Amino acid sequence: MTRPGRRRRWARALFAAAGLGLAAGAAIHLMVTRHGAHVVANPPAREADAALVLGNRVWLDGAPNPCLAARVDAAVALVRAGRVPLLVMSGGVDHEDGRIEAEAMEGLARAAGYAGRVLREAASQSTRENLLLSRPVLEAAGVRRVIVVTEPSHLWRTRQLAAGSGFDRAFDVQYAAAPAPCRRWDRAARAALREVAAVVNNAIRGDY
Repeated sequence: MTRPGRRRRWARALFAAAGLGLAAGAAIHLMVTRHGAHVVANPPAREADAALVLGNRVWLDGAPNPCLAARVDAAVALVRAGRVPLLVMSGGVDHEDGRIEAEAMEGLARAAGYAGRVLREAASQSTRENLLLSRPVLEAAGVRRVIVVTEPSHLWRTRQLAAGSGFDRAFDVQYAAAPAPCRRWDRAARAALREVAAVVNNAIRGDY
């Protein structure tokens, strides 16, 4: 085959691979989005011993990250609804601003009027570590039933990591999410791409 013909063959192969990658990413995004919407539409029906709030970036554009605040607000709403008596905040140092996510989340809960007990897991740096490092904190507190709180787009991966790590066998687990969007459209698009990449990365690592 001539050199131009070989280049065309490679170009077609790369184009096909790119198309498959885009299709796979779109399918993952759709799956994640539908799962999150389902959980939002079907909030926890049973009481639990605690709500475990997963961390996120603390500060954004010079103000508290609205996505982190939304997670905390959803957990406080569970307390007010009589679903849980205890909040557990999970998140270590935010390397973008140096704040400790668990401490920041407790502050947000207090500012929202929550006066109850708070436990903190302040070392985790990923969703997988949120679950792994929170487990002994929950067990030490005698928690058997837990509601994991995060954003809708984060729920599918969280559930898979809970299954892969044995977290959902150690506890009776339910899931909850803040229903309101917390990002501008441009940040939401970037977050969606990051979540698709994280789903793929966790699958490659064998975390599910």
